Amino acid sequence: MTVHETWQQLADHALVPVVVLDDPAAALPLGQALVDGGLPVAEVTLRTPEALKGIQELAGHGGLLVGAGTVLTPQQVDLAVEAGARYVVSPGLSRAVVERCQALGVPVLPGAVTATEVQAAIELGLEAVKFFPAATSGGPAAVAALAAPFADMRFVPTGGIDAGNVADYLALPAVLAVGGSWMVPRAAIRAGDFARVRELTSQAVAATRGR
Repeated sequence: MTVHETWQQLADHALVPVVVLDDPAAALPLGQALVDGGLPVAEVTLRTPEALKGIQELAGHGGLLVGAGTVLTPQQVDLAVEAGARYVVSPGLSRAVVERCQALGVPVLPGAVTATEVQAAIELGLEAVKFFPAATSGGPAAVAALAAPFADMRFVPTGGIDAGNVADYLALPAVLAVGGSWMVPRAAIRAGDFARVRELTSQAVAATRGR
């Protein structure tokens, strides 16, 4: 799958569940809940000791587009890809992380919230960036403003987004997809309440259908 095809797959689903996994044993039932809810996508953040094992488990599901989030170094890129991540997400724009992903042929979505950062991403040959943290960086109005001079760039807003404001972001033509954790609450995953995850995911998918 090419970089463009990966981003198109994210665009088709419109939502990227941002997952924090404390126990890799929860990975497969979580993945199944996402699939059953109609959203076969997951971004597992490297914020816990078990994150890489969780990525490995989810990648083994077969029906999921699994990525690694909160990737800060080239070394983490290698570990994430080895675990089975098919795309990489970083909170900021690191040339070293981007170039390592490009060397491996792995799609990368670095964070960018200013015109300078977006222009730097373009110079690195990127076609999409993560707009993070979205809510505190100007929200939909800021994305729309950045999209004006950078017509070919696509954005994935993440941070402070929930069921109440996701439609405001998805209404913007420049938005590729929206990342969020409201459909995969950490407490529900810890408690093994995957029925709740499936329910929230189904609701999120229904709310964004026909964007």
